[in-house]
Amino acid sequence: MTPEEEAQLVRLAELHRVTVPRLLVESALSRDRSETPTERRDALAEMFRAIRLLSSIANNVNQIAKATNATGEVHDELSATLAAARRTAVRIDDALDGIAT
Repeated sequence: MTPEEEAQLVRLAELHRVTVPRLLVESALSRDRSETPTERRDALAEMFRAIRLLSSIANNVNQIAKATNATGEVHDELSATLAAARRTAVRIDDALDGIAT
C-alpha cells in the first residue's frame, strides 16, 4: 500500500468513525457496496430509538387498558396512542429494511 492509499483509508475511516481494519472488513463483507459503516450505524440507531418509543407507547396502552378495565370507560387518548403505536411500528420496519439490505 502506498502512503497515499494509506492516508486515504485513514481519512475514510475517520469520516465513518471506525478504525481502518473495521472499514476494510465492512467494505469487503458488505452485500451492498454503496452502504457505509455510518449509514449502517445510523439505521441501527434509528431502530433502537423507535424500539424505545414503542416501549413507552406500550406502557401508555397498558395504563389506558388498566383505567378502562377499572372504570369501563374508553379514554379519548386511546385512538391517538394506538395511532402512535402503528407509526412507530412502521419506523421499526423501515429501520430494519435499512439494515437488512
